[in-house]
Amino acid sequence: MTCQGKEDTPLPYTASPIKLLWSDLSLFVSKIWALPGIFLPLHLARTHEFDEFYPSLRNGATVLVHIFLMVYQLVFLFSLPIMVICMIPGLWILTYSAIALTVNYAIVMLMLNGFQQILVSQVSVVERPGNERERWLYINGIAAGHHWVQMNIDQLSHIFGRKVTGVHNRTAGIVFDLIECLIQRDFAYATDDIRQSYALVKEALLDPECDKVVLLLHSQGGIEGGLVLDWLLDELPHDRLHHLEVYTFGNAANHFNNPRWTKLARPQRISTPDIVHQFGQSIGHIEHYANSGDIVALGGVLHFVDIPNRYMGRLFVRPNSGHLLNMHYLDNMFTLGPDMSVLDSNPFMDMEVEPWTTAGINGYDGPPHRVRYQPTITRDEAFLPAALSLQRSQTNGVGQRLRVKDFSRLWKYRNGGCPNETGTAR
Repeated sequence: MTCQGKEDTPLPYTASPIKLLWSDLSLFVSKIWALPGIFLPLHLARTHEFDEFYPSLRNGATVLVHIFLMVYQLVFLFSLPIMVICMIPGLWILTYSAIALTVNYAIVMLMLNGFQQILVSQVSVVERPGNERERWLYINGIAAGHHWVQMNIDQLSHIFGRKVTGVHNRTAGIVFDLIECLIQRDFAYATDDIRQSYALVKEALLDPECDKVVLLLHSQGGIEGGLVLDWLLDELPHDRLHHLEVYTFGNAANHFNNPRWTKLARPQRISTPDIVHQFGQSIGHIEHYANSGDIVALGGVLHFVDIPNRYMGRLFVRPNSGHLLNMHYLDNMFTLGPDMSVLDSNPFMDMEVEPWTTAGINGYDGPPHRVRYQPTITRDEAFLPAALSLQRSQTNGVGQRLRVKDFSRLWKYRNGGCPNETGTAR
């Protein structure tokens, strides 16, 4: 059973943090069936050097450290109530906790994180003219140490033909990372990496030499990016925010704001009876990409997206599991060829879609941005934005099938390209 608001909808993200925490714990239990889908499918034989589970010594050591930390942290957490029940003196418990946390910190900093928080892609890319006036930033998800974040931004750099800067959301181990996610999501607590990300995005948006800022988010990075957006919406005017674009993968946030604004155009004469309004979204473009069997997405974007005005942006759902950014998202959605360029076709981008044209969804009455599964719509899938079906043969009015790549703005950036700003991509 989950804590719900009125009419069986989830609590508003501004509700009591304690109620939100209880609701999230209940939500996690209800989605526990999807837990193995974080790592599956593996397909180790098809991995490449940028994949998280590519069979290398560095990746193997990283996995072993995470397994050790998971056991270590669970033992530590379960030992605390036992010590209280056994009436161990409080000072001893504090000393024990301090030692345990210090050991954990030393392990993650020396063996996973390192001490560099701002990373830059290290692969060689030739940027097209005009791309140097863009800033591409990335915030990673849970359990990503320095090595995996570097692989993330290097693969992103290959895919989009641009330098990518990563703000390292340092891991403390999977269990402690999950606790941090709950604190950030339910208590709106801004950790140091959120503050650094905010400073970098704001600086780029205010830079007169920068025409576009692209923010890429994965998993817990979606929570952090959502909080960054909340701050930016409080401080920056619409004409600067409109230069920002946000793209998320397996988003774990419980909200994603992008308010609609209305501008009253000044008539040339006060007595003119016709009043002209201009409408727009504050942030230029937002897109979400999710695997339908990804437990993080199931408890994040896929759970909250159907609530009006709560989760803004276009959503694309791939009917598969997996949560790792490179292995499960980028490899399948932006597949690289032997020359490290994105192939012109892949099963996900070639999936046919059926636009959901209902007006007013998420407060935005514009181009279709939702699709739903076909042919069967269950309660949990009814809100998914795309009916991604390889078998569907429905065509549009000119006889051309609509596919994911026709709606995905991020797809237009592959191999250094840019969307046609005069087109319908939004």
